[in-house]
Amino acid sequence: MTTPEVTQLLQKWSDGNKAALDSLTPVVYDELRRLAAIYLHRERSDHTLQATAVVHEAYMRLVDQRSVRWQNRAHFFGIAAQMIRRILVDHARGVRAAKRGSGAVALSLDDALGVSEKRDMEIEALDDALETLNKVDPQQARIVELRFFTGLSIEETAEVLGVSESTVKRDWVSAKAWLFRELSKVSVKGQAQPAES
Repeated sequence: MTTPEVTQLLQKWSDGNKAALDSLTPVVYDELRRLAAIYLHRERSDHTLQATAVVHEAYMRLVDQRSVRWQNRAHFFGIAAQMIRRILVDHARGVRAAKRGSGAVALSLDDALGVSEKRDMEIEALDDALETLNKVDPQQARIVELRFFTGLSIEETAEVLGVSESTVKRDWVSAKAWLFRELSKVSVKGQAQPAES
C-alpha cells in the first residue's frame, strides 16, 4: 500500500470510518512489527519483552487514540515512536521494580548511536537523557526517538518532522554526540568506586 493510500485511510479513520481502520490494520500491524523487531534486535538475547507484545500494546494504544486527527502516515508513525518508547521504558521500570533495583534491563546503543566500543546501558538512563535533551533541543530529542525507537530512516524522519533530510542528518550527529556525553557521565557515576585501604 502506498503512502498516499495509507494517509487517506488514516484520515478516513479519523473521520470515524470503521472500514478504513479494517483496511489499515494489516498494514499498520506489519509496519509496527517491523519497527519493534528492529528495536528489539539491538537488545540482549535474554530480553523478556518480545516484539509481538510491543506491537500488540502499541497497536492497542494507537487504535484507542480517538481524539487524534491523523494527518498522514508520518504523523501516525511519529506517535507510534512515542508509544513504543513509553512501552519499553515502562517495561524496564517494571522489571527493575520487580528485582528491587538489582540487574536493571540493559540496552545496547552501539548500532543506534554509532559508538565504536560496545556500551550497554539502562533504558531508563536513555529515557532520562532524552528528557533532558528535549529541554535543550526538542527536535533533536524527537529525531533520536524516531530513529532509535522505531528505526525510521533519515528520509522517513524528515517526513515525520516536516524538515529537510540535511537538517535531520545534522541534528542526528549532534544528538548522538550529546547523548554519548550524557550517558558517559551516567556510566561513570554508576561504576563501583575502588575501596579505600
